[in-house]
Amino acid sequence: MTERAFALAVNDSPQAQRMARLQRLRRALQIGFFALFLLAPALDLLRFDLNEAQLWVLGHRWSLGIDEFTQHRIDATQVALNIVLRAILPGVLLVVAFMTVAYRYGRLYCGWLCPHFSLVESLNALLQRASGKLSFWDRQRTLRAGQQPDRRWWPAFFLSCAIFGFLWAITLLSYLLPPREIWGNLVGGTLTPNQARFIVIGSVVFTLEFMFARHLFCRFGCAVGLFQSLAWMANPKGLVVAFDRERARDCRSCSTARSPQGSACDTACPMRLNPRNIKRMMFSCVQCGQCLTECESSHDAQGRSPNLEWKVGLDAVRETLRQRRHDQG
Repeated sequence: MTERAFALAVNDSPQAQRMARLQRLRRALQIGFFALFLLAPALDLLRFDLNEAQLWVLGHRWSLGIDEFTQHRIDATQVALNIVLRAILPGVLLVVAFMTVAYRYGRLYCGWLCPHFSLVESLNALLQRASGKLSFWDRQRTLRAGQQPDRRWWPAFFLSCAIFGFLWAITLLSYLLPPREIWGNLVGGTLTPNQARFIVIGSVVFTLEFMFARHLFCRFGCAVGLFQSLAWMANPKGLVVAFDRERARDCRSCSTARSPQGSACDTACPMRLNPRNIKRMMFSCVQCGQCLTECESSHDAQGRSPNLEWKVGLDAVRETLRQRRHDQG
C-alpha cells in the first residue's frame, strides 16, 4: 500500500475518525486549561498574595476570620468553624474527588488537562521536526512518513523552551504576588532584587527542564502525577490499555503515516513508554490515548480490529489476571 493510499484509508475509517475526534477534544481541553493556568492569577481565580497574606478564590477574598478574631468581632468558636468549613473540609473534598478520579482512571489529569504535559507534547513535535526524535535521550528516530530532520526547526525548539521557561517563572510568581505589580515592574524595569532573582533562576531552570528533562519530570518528579499513579495501581478495576497478546504478530506490520517504521503505539507514546507492557510497567501512563489512536488507525487500514483497547471495571480485572497468567507461563 502506498503512503497516499494508506493515508486515505486511515482518514476515511469511521474508527479513525472517532479516535481523531477524541484527540481533538483532548487538545481542546489542554488548550483551555493552559489558558486558565496563565490567566487565573490575573483574574483572581486562584492566588495567594504574599503582600497581604491573603488567599483569593474565584474573585473573592478567602478568609478564615483570624483578623476579625484579633479585633474581637467574632469568638473562638466561630474561628474554629471557619477553619473547618472554609479550609479543612474544602481541602479534603478536593483531594478525595481528585484521587477518586485517579483511582478509577489513572493520570487522567496529566494527559487531558496538565499545562506541563501540553508543553511536553508540543516540544516533542518541534524536536521531532528538528532531529527526528521526541527526546534527546531517544536512541532511534521516529520520523513521519516522508519526513526528514530539518535543522531549520532547531531555533524554534530552543526559542520555545526559553519563552515558555520565562513564561512559567512569571506565571508562578504571579500566583504569589499581584500580577499587575509583577508585569508593571517587569515592563518598567523596576523589579525588586527578589523578584528579579526568582524570574532569572526560574527561567533558567524551567528552560533546561523543557529542553532535557520534561519526560523525566513527568515520570519521576511530579508529585501530582505520582499520587495519581499510586491510586491507580491500587485499583485492579482502574482504566488500563489492554493488549491482545494472541495477535502479537500483527504488531510487526503495524505502521501509520505518523509511525511508518512499525510498532506505531511505541513511537506514539509521549511519555516514551511501551503501551503493550503490563500495568505495573505502565506506572506513568497518562491515558492520553495516542497509542490507541495509532493502533486503531494501522489495524483498521488493514481490515483488522485493534490490538490495544481501553478496559475498565471487570474487563480491567480480567486483563490483570491475564497478564499474571502470562507472567507465570
